[in-house]
Amino acid sequence: MPIQITAPLDLDTIENLKAGDVLFLSGTIYTARDAAHKRMYESCLAGDVLPFDLTNQVIYYVGPTPAKDNQVIGSAGPTTSERMDKYTPTLLDLGLKGMIGKGYRNEEVKRSIKINKAVYFAAIGGSAALIAQCIKHVEVIAYEDLGTEAIRKLEVENMPLIVINDANGQDYYEIGVAAFKEA
Repeated sequence: MPIQITAPLDLDTIENLKAGDVLFLSGTIYTARDAAHKRMYESCLAGDVLPFDLTNQVIYYVGPTPAKDNQVIGSAGPTTSERMDKYTPTLLDLGLKGMIGKGYRNEEVKRSIKINKAVYFAAIGGSAALIAQCIKHVEVIAYEDLGTEAIRKLEVENMPLIVINDANGQDYYEIGVAAFKEA
């Protein structure tokens, strides 16, 4: 049975999640892809204020397509996470607690997830239409000039995810490979 969690995340929730857990996420999350991450990172280096407080927040790596009639959002499938790896440790140090994407994270990001008591979730690639149905409200809050890569505030309900990297340093991809080799 999937676990139900709510964003923003609290430490108790994060510490109880384990690599491999299947869950439904509801609440407020934010979108940001490559260009938005670069801009936030450069703002941090310059000492500027970020467009939203990262404390306990979740960022979904997505560049949604435009909504059609009677839709809140278009397709909203996950983007490959490694493209954000350069910027992620800095954002985690500023209070970010969750990331949603697809694919592996590098060792520096995994260390930073553990140090900062955060979590990395995978959304299933190819499920963009299903995920879009979980998004109930969308609002562009920053970097509108980036188009689909603008930062959006999303209200989500029962977004299906899998914990890949937990706050204890476990990696579901590594666990899966090891289990396959033992079989």
